[in-house]
Amino acid sequence: MNNATAWEDTMIDVRDADEVIYRVSVAAFAHYPEKSNAEPGYTIDEDVDWAIEPVRALGPDALQPLRARVREAIEHAFTMDRQAFIHEVRSLATE
Repeated sequence: MNNATAWEDTMIDVRDADEVIYRVSVAAFAHYPEKSNAEPGYTIDEDVDWAIEPVRALGPDALQPLRARVREAIEHAFTMDRQAFIHEVRSLATE
């Protein structure tokens, strides 16, 4: 099952989708590969949890693929297709 399929039946408010995109942007800007060494106790899961907090009500079936995409967006911000990510998150939203 691909990520888009897992999200098809899930809808969130557009403001929450935009908040997730904003939070991912902030986390990606502050992330660097050695961050866990520079900040003892830090894990990327902290950033992922913070970024998806506005849409926690989605439930585990929708959150798991979103968590994976958010993690990828934070860790690989320079190489990922940001427009595709934004489109995926916004496709979860109702107008």
